[in-house]
Amino acid sequence: MPSEFKLPDVGEGLTEAEIVTWRVAVGDTVAINDPLVEIETAKSLVELPSPFAGTVGELLVPAGELVPVGTPIVTITDAAETDNEPIGVPDDETPPSTLVGYGPGHSRGRSRRRPPPATPKPEATAPVTDASTIETPGTTRPRAKPPVRKLARDLGIELAAVTPSGTGGIITREDVVAAAALPEPPADLVEDTPQAVVAGDGDEHVPVRGVRAATAAAMTASAFTAPHVTVFHTVDVSRSVKLVAKLREDKAFEGSRVTIMLLAARALCLTAREFPDLNATFGEGEILRHPRVHLGVATAAERGLLVPAIPDAGALGLPGLAREVTRMTELARSGKASPAQLSGSTVTLTNIGVFGVDSGTPILNPGQSAILCLGSVRRVPAEHKGRVELRWMTQLAMSFDHRIIDGQQGAQALARVGAILRDPRRELLMV
Repeated sequence: MPSEFKLPDVGEGLTEAEIVTWRVAVGDTVAINDPLVEIETAKSLVELPSPFAGTVGELLVPAGELVPVGTPIVTITDAAETDNEPIGVPDDETPPSTLVGYGPGHSRGRSRRRPPPATPKPEATAPVTDASTIETPGTTRPRAKPPVRKLARDLGIELAAVTPSGTGGIITREDVVAAAALPEPPADLVEDTPQAVVAGDGDEHVPVRGVRAATAAAMTASAFTAPHVTVFHTVDVSRSVKLVAKLREDKAFEGSRVTIMLLAARALCLTAREFPDLNATFGEGEILRHPRVHLGVATAAERGLLVPAIPDAGALGLPGLAREVTRMTELARSGKASPAQLSGSTVTLTNIGVFGVDSGTPILNPGQSAILCLGSVRRVPAEHKGRVELRWMTQLAMSFDHRIIDGQQGAQALARVGAILRDPRRELLMV
C-alpha cells in the first residue's frame, strides 16, 4: 500500500512552505533518509529526507506551489512490495511511520530509476509538467543546480527546452538566460505555475512568498508596534581602515572576511555590554535584558534579506568573531542556513555601505531594541589635528525602541560605537 509523505513542520512554527525542487522522480527507488525534495520556508531552504524505503509512486505537488503543513506531497510504495509485485498492487503491511531525519541507520544509497517497460502502451495525452522537477519512467530529467532551476521558474522557462552547455550536460545559468531571450517559446513548453505573471499592460505580478513574505510581515509588525527613533553620527574611521589592512595579513584571520563591518560588529557587541538596554526586549509590563549578546548580521541573499545569528558574539574575540560572521553569512547566502540559525539574535548590524549608500533609517527586527546601520566608507576632506586633509569617513545610524531606550541613552551608545571605530586598536584587539 503506498504511503503518503506529508509536508512536516521543520521548526520555527512553520505553517506552509513552497516546493522548490524535487530530488526524485516517479519510479525512483529511495532508501530511508535519501533526499526527496527541497522546500523553501519563511527563513531558509530545507532538504527533506525520505521517512520510507521503496519506490516513488506519485509526486502530488508540483514545484513552485505553496502548500500548508500536513499536505500530502508524495507517495512511496513499500520496498518489499515493489520487489515482488507491480507498482500499485496493495499489500496488508504498511511501512512504519518514521519522523523525518530520524529513521534507522540505513546506508544512504543513491536513488536509482526503475527501467521503463519493454513495450510501453500508448497513453492519453496528459498535461505538460515541469520536466526539471517531475519525470515519468523512461524520460531523462534535465540536470541543473537548484539556483538555476529557480531562475528558470522565475523566467517561465521550461528546462526541457534548454540546451545545456555545462560539463556532463548540466544546464547553466547562462543557458537559461539565453533561452529566456527567445521571442516566443512553444506554448506547450510554458510552465504551468510561473513565479511571475506579466499582465497585458506590462505590469508584473510577483507572488510574495518565503523570505520576502516573512520579511514584509516582520517589518510591518515592527514598524507599527515599536516607536522607532534613529540617531546619526559621522565618524573618522581612518585608523580602522589601517587596522583592517593589517589584520588581513594576520594568520589568525586567514579564511575570514576582514572589513570595516567586522570592526563595527565587535564595537556593537562591546557597546551592548555597557548599555544593556541595547540588548533587550520590551515585554508586557517589563523590559527583558538578555545576558548574552547574540548578534544578528543582515545579509543580502538571492532569496531576500536574511539575518543569521552569531550566538554569544559578545564573548568572542575579534578572530573568533571574524570566523563566525564569515561562516554564518556564507551559510545564509548559500541557502543552507537552518531556521534556527536564522533566528535568536538579540541586536542587529546591517551594512548598506557595500551598496555605496551613505546612511539610512533601519527598521528594528521584531523583539529587539536596537539596530546599527553602517554606511559607506569614503575618503573626503576633513579636519584632522588642526589641518584639512583627506580622511576615511563613514556615517553610522542607530534605530532604537523608544519604550526601552531614551534619546540620551541612544545618543551615548552610538557615540560609544563611533569612539571605538575612531581609535580601535586597544579595545577591538582584546581577546
